[in-house]
Amino acid sequence: MENRISKLAPSILSADFCRLGEQINELENNNIDLLHIDIMDGVFVPSISFGMPVIKSIRRITDMFFDVHLMISEPIRYIEAFAKCGVDGITVHVEACKDLEATLDKIKEQNMKCAVAINPDTEIEEITHVLEKVDMVLVMSVYPGFGGQKFILESFEKVERLDKIRKDKNLDFLIEIDGGVNVENAGKIAESGADWLVAGTAIFSGNITENINKIKEEI
Repeated sequence: MENRISKLAPSILSADFCRLGEQINELENNNIDLLHIDIMDGVFVPSISFGMPVIKSIRRITDMFFDVHLMISEPIRYIEAFAKCGVDGITVHVEACKDLEATLDKIKEQNMKCAVAINPDTEIEEITHVLEKVDMVLVMSVYPGFGGQKFILESFEKVERLDKIRKDKNLDFLIEIDGGVNVENAGKIAESGADWLVAGTAIFSGNITENINKIKEEI
């Protein structure tokens, strides 16, 4: 637990979809081994992103871990379909599930890693009952649905509290943070206890390789 090293998780929501395969290849050349894939339904969040055909397409060109973040209502309906696309791990929102534990169990039944996400205005107490079940907790440091938002400073406290809980209870879930991550705040985020830092705009805006190297230097 004490030797965790924070890692970078590029969010392809900010990628150039005309060059998606090329950009994924550049990520791999920079030793990135996890892709964060945001799925939005226009119901749980206002925006609509993309779905299973895109995941199937990029699964053919990379062996990277597919970390799929479902920002959709009642995600339990689609767990099996995403598993068939070659997804490695699924994150669902506590706010979007009528039965969170059943949804997490469904993910595990499909031999995928399971994670729970909490929005900025959701308290940690809403998910403490599943911390022994999940492989990861995703702390949203912006309100989900839109890229380019500023990092919400209160997110540091959430990450620190979750890190303390897992140490006190000897749990092994990972902590991921998503939203407003950039070269200026990446170091402090890592120090707070986050294992995975999701970054979209900060990676795909400009020179991808240079952006990755700058953020990695901080974490």
